[in-house]
Amino acid sequence: MSTPKVSEAASRILNSKGFAHLATIGTDDLLHSSPVWFDWDGKEILISQTTTRQKYKNVVENPVVAVSVLDPENPYNYVEIRGRVTSVTEDPDFSFIDRMAKKYIGEDHYPWHQPGDERVILHITPDRILGR
Repeated sequence: MSTPKVSEAASRILNSKGFAHLATIGTDDLLHSSPVWFDWDGKEILISQTTTRQKYKNVVENPVVAVSVLDPENPYNYVEIRGRVTSVTEDPDFSFIDRMAKKYIGEDHYPWHQPGDERVILHITPDRILGR
């Protein structure tokens, strides 16, 4: 399936420093939603997670997700992406989370690493892109 068309307004929001809210479906069939840092590469939403997080466990079990991002300049505008986690890649040197730390907090390295953290990158492929 090809990536749905992304409007100019949606592209601006997806390339902003806005926080995304990632909604996953838990093993108990309840929704789990939380704010996350993200990147948009023009085709996929990329999100860093540790392998001990509930979000990671949920998408391993059920890859269907929704992601919403408010426009940081006007919270009445937003982008909603409905899709699925199509791959999970390792981030052993923390380069992706460090890039997100630079984007969101201006730090060269993510400052909240914990001993034993195993980081992965969730690759979310959109089925639908909505918003205003």
